[in-house]
Amino acid sequence: MSTLRQRAGAAVVSLPPETAPEPLPPGPLPSGLVALFALVCGATIANVYYAQSLVGPIAHSLGVPENLAGTIVTLTQLGFGAGLFFVVCLGDLIENRRLILVTTGGVVLSLIGVVASRTATPFFIASFALGVSSVGAQILLPLAAHLAPEKIRGRVIGNIMGGLLAGIMLSRPLASFLTAHFGWRAVFMVSAVLMLAIMALLFRILPRRQPRPGIGYGALIKSMLHLLATSPTLRRRAAYQGTLFAAFNLFWTAAPLMLHDRFGFGQDAIALFALAGAGGALIAPLAGRLADWGFTRATTGGAMVCAIAGLLVTGWATAAGALTVLTLATIVFDAAIQANHIVGQRTVYGISAEARGRLNAVYMTCIFLCGAVGSSLGSLTYVDGGWWSTALVAAGLGGMILVVFATEPRRA
Repeated sequence: MSTLRQRAGAAVVSLPPETAPEPLPPGPLPSGLVALFALVCGATIANVYYAQSLVGPIAHSLGVPENLAGTIVTLTQLGFGAGLFFVVCLGDLIENRRLILVTTGGVVLSLIGVVASRTATPFFIASFALGVSSVGAQILLPLAAHLAPEKIRGRVIGNIMGGLLAGIMLSRPLASFLTAHFGWRAVFMVSAVLMLAIMALLFRILPRRQPRPGIGYGALIKSMLHLLATSPTLRRRAAYQGTLFAAFNLFWTAAPLMLHDRFGFGQDAIALFALAGAGGALIAPLAGRLADWGFTRATTGGAMVCAIAGLLVTGWATAAGALTVLTLATIVFDAAIQANHIVGQRTVYGISAEARGRLNAVYMTCIFLCGAVGSSLGSLTYVDGGWWSTALVAAGLGGMILVVFATEPRRA
């Protein structure tokens, strides 16, 4: 569409007008494009999380031994981690529209591979490929930051992240519902159709952005490590969100076990609880606006305090059997994690306009690695010490990073 043009100042490649829209001119990012970005991010990232609630049915269907059932989730996560580091940085090297379309096409093909799998090996290969190609959402976010004017950049990122976070939080209950009524393959089949439709829509209206890299891929990878070594802001923001995300994964790995043991929840009830927890994603647009208004430090500190408080309240609520209080505390906890993530991304994107793809790759890779550690601690803390043990370990992580945050130099 000619009405969607990329912001002036970005170098572009010469493509036929029928294959790609013209760049956007200066001005506010069209609200329709922001909504599309939010939808794409949410639908794409959900593919990484669908299998978390489907381990049992998939393992039974494909004949995966019980002691290896965890690999159903692990391989997708490993693929996503590899994609974060080795693919997302290409946003600073390759024309962004083309790169996003290629990764979206990879998602569609991988989902078809998952649906078609009748044994474990092809399923695992397709799952790893699905993880790698699902990083397209993390290429789209820096593109949105490039297109958005500085004064509303946080708001735009927050609105888009609201869609991404909703995709993460809704993926589990949606997968449980579809599996209960149509089987686990229906989850990935529906997603494949949705992603194919999204790819067609992106092809029609996604604006172009050609970066000015000046370096090759090998140097691009080395520069990511250099950015991490030389940018205190990047290191701090990755540490803040990485630690909180470890607490988040710790919580959500153990929560289904606790809900079953303490409240007698079945799969459907656990799905509804996860759906309630998704309400925390609604904080994303507000967090973006707070960052735009200069309240980054206050929002960060407030998010950490709320996360710690929410976790401690879940410990009391579980012991007391207070399900309503537990649900509200979970929403507060989730909202705190998401708020810190929004202000963190806005801060990281502001370090260097020309390196946003690499900055986002480093930032997200660090967060993902920390989250993997949190996931491994979830069942361990719960099985060995009950829910209070899980809540206290997660709150301890929050308290530790709050102390680190208190040492951050104040800036005008």
